[in-house]
Amino acid sequence: MPVITAPASATHELAHASFTSLATPSRGSRETSLWRVRIAPGTPATPHQVTREEVFVVLAGTARVTIAGDICDARAGDAIVVPANTDFELSNAGDTALEALCCMPVGGQARLEGRIFTPPWAA
Repeated sequence: MPVITAPASATHELAHASFTSLATPSRGSRETSLWRVRIAPGTPATPHQVTREEVFVVLAGTARVTIAGDICDARAGDAIVVPANTDFELSNAGDTALEALCCMPVGGQARLEGRIFTPPWAA
């Protein structure tokens, strides 16, 4: 299937963030998962790790990212590369919604509070 039509709305909602699965195994991709994330202003970071490299491309807003203790901001057009098995935090550093495209190899998982799982938006 060369074209996977985008969902009309977010596929997963958390308190202050929404995720829209675009290309995932459940939607027809085999090697790469791709989703769109929207994070509301003032949303604090959730420290975690990923088991495979994860890449974000900021579409709108300002991301504050902490990777292995290094803190920096990313804006529209910037790419954030998160190495596997590295402490990571992403928050919205602006007063408008942060929007980004995110991708990770299929099979990549998150490590959060001692739990390892496949994020549902990447499955």
